[in-house]
Formats: sequence, structure tokens, C-alpha cells
Amino acid sequence: MESRSIIERIMSGSLVLQIAIGIVAAILLSLISSEAAGSVSLLGDLFVKALMAVAPVLVLVLVASAIANRKASHTAQMRPILLLYLVGTVSAALLAVTMSSLFPTELVLELPANREAPEGIGEVLNTMLLKLVDNPINAILTGNFIGIVIWGALLGVFLHHAAETTRVALHDLAEAITKIVRLVIRLAPIGIFGLVAGTLASQGFSGLGSYAQILTVLVGSMLLMALLINPAIVWVKMRRNPYKIVFAALRESGVTAFFTRSSAANIPVNMALCEKLDLEEDTYAVSIPLGATINMGGAAITITTLTLAAAHTQGIQVDFASALLLSIVAALSACGASGVPGGSLLLIPLAAGLFGISNEVAMQVVAVGFTISILQDSTETALNSSTDVVFTAAVASKQ
Repeated sequence: MESRSIIERIMSGSLVLQIAIGIVAAILLSLISSEAAGSVSLLGDLFVKALMAVAPVLVLVLVASAIANRKASHTAQMRPILLLYLVGTVSAALLAVTMSSLFPTELVLELPANREAPEGIGEVLNTMLLKLVDNPINAILTGNFIGIVIWGALLGVFLHHAAETTRVALHDLAEAITKIVRLVIRLAPIGIFGLVAGTLASQGFSGLGSYAQILTVLVGSMLLMALLINPAIVWVKMRRNPYKIVFAALRESGVTAFFTRSSAANIPVNMALCEKLDLEEDTYAVSIPLGATINMGGAAITITTLTLAAAHTQGIQVDFASALLLSIVAALSACGASGVPGGSLLLIPLAAGLFGISNEVAMQVVAVGFTISILQDSTETALNSSTDVVFTAAVASKQ
């Protein structure tokens, strides 16, 4: 009974704190014994394999369930805000492309022996089209996330008018898969302990340099988005100084979201802030919950930056047209990020598939994302949630 209560406390504890403990423990172990640190790398391999197992099924079922169970909303009065959400998310992805080009990062990954880089947009489009028409079973087995999304969308469209019991069953299945994913993610501290220990054993402390660089690029991009790009978008819409709204949103919404790491949990905070800013209640009552689901500029930055890091690591040259396509795919993928912690990370294989990056390599990048998620996920959520208020205020202000 006592051991059970300890396990329950661990499972319900702070994931951020546990990941931090895992990283510190890995560093200490590598300082004490490099051989011992190398021996626990199996824990990291198991974590990556578990992610590879659950992510394809999660994406398929979530996409199908979301489309099949969608409900009509007040889209007419929401169009300006929806447009800002879309523009902001695509702009975030383009910003990430620019930052990744200025500060390219190579990660410490186990790469396949034989790999060929795509040559230009033609080959990227060819790869994408072939993945679109893949067999659904093969798509799941090989981690073809582009094909998985297409099959999920088609299933959702044709199940939208199915019997209520069918749609409820699909929703329940999505909930069950999400709980399995949450369970795997709760094991992240152990997996990250193994990954960091293994990296330090093979690469030494220089291996942590790529983690620091990719984190700097991610956080820097999100700060630029919050302080420069979002204000510019709002100014174009309102034609007046946007920083009063931007700073209020960052102070009262962003700070809270940074620590809760959940856009959904931050909805009441955003609603109260909208009331304080004297916005139209009929508008923000819809736009804020909707934004917590689809307005994902921070997620677009994460997906794009880590995908390009994987491309740089494999020596893939990304031309402008391919980068533009990646931005669009990342933006659309971000809108479908699941509500679990690090949900955007699970969509990296979808974007990486554009460049022929294998699922095995992409999932190693996902694991890197979980390692730096102590700051990455918190900053991402702060940007996502505060932007909901900023863009809503740009449209629904009574002044």
C-alpha cells in the first residue's frame, strides 16, 4: 500500500521537476562513471520506441474524432479572428525558418547509414504526394504521418454523419489513446535520464551544446514572435499602438500559462483579461476557447525549428520553396496539436516526412524536444495563450 502511494505521488507530481531531476541525475552519473552512464542509454531507447509506437495511432484517431465530432459555430463573426490566428501561426513558422537559417543547429542523433537528401522542391513534393496515397496500415507501421493525417481526415469526414453512438465511440477511443500517450509521457523523466546519460557517455559534455543552441533558437524565436511579429500584425489590423494590449496579455496571461503549461487551463485567465480589457463578450466567449485549440504559433515554431535541425543534421539543404511548404505544413499541424504536454513535439515526424527523414530519426528529435521541454513547452504555451487575447482584442475592442 505504501509503495502504491509513492508511485501515485510520482505519477501526479510535476513533470517539469521530474525531467529536471532526470537531467541532473544523468549529469552526475556521467561524472561518476562514463561506463555506467552508457549502460543506462537503453532507458532512452525504450522511451523513443514507446513514442514511435503511440504517436501514429494518436494522430490517426485524434484527427478522425475531431472532424467526425465537430460542431457548427459562429464562424461568420469569427472570420477576422480566425484569419489572424492563421496569419499568426504561418508567420511563426516562417520566423522559425528564418531563425533556423541564421543559426543552424546539428543535433546528436543516430543516423541511418544510407540516406539521400531530397534535391529541391520537386523531390519534396514528390515525396509528399507518394506519402498521401499510402496504405493506412503501412502508414501506421512505417510512421508515415502525412498518410496518417489524410486517412484520419477522410474517416472523420465520412463518419461526421454516422450514428451518434459511432461518433461517441470514436471520441471515447480518442480519449483512451490520449490517456495511453499521457502514460508514456509520464515516463519522460526516466527516458530523458537515459538519453542524456547516453549522450554524455558517447559525446561528452560537448553533446549538451546542441541542446542549449536549439533551446536558444526556440525561445528567441518565440520572444521575437511575441514582441515584434504579433504587434506588427495587430497594428496592421488596428492602426494604433499595439503594445498596451501585448504587454497586458504577456503579463496576465503569458506568465500564468508559462507555469501551468496548458492553454486549456488558462482559458479562465484569458476570459477574465478580455473582460478587464472591455472586449465584446459575445466574441471572446467563442474566440478564447477556440484559440486554445487552433491558435498555435508557439507550436508552429517548435515543429519547424526541430524539423530543420533534423534536416541540418542529415545534411539536407532546404531551399526557399521547400521552407515555405514546411511553414504551411507546420502551421496546419500545429492547429491539430494534442492537448497532452509536449503535444506539438509528437507532430514533428509529420513535417520531417516532407524531407524523407525516417521516423526513427524524427522520434529521436522528439526525445530531444522533451529534454528541453522544461523551458520550451512553458514558453510555447505562454506565447500560444497570450496571443489568443492579443488577436481577439485586435478585433473585439469596443474602443
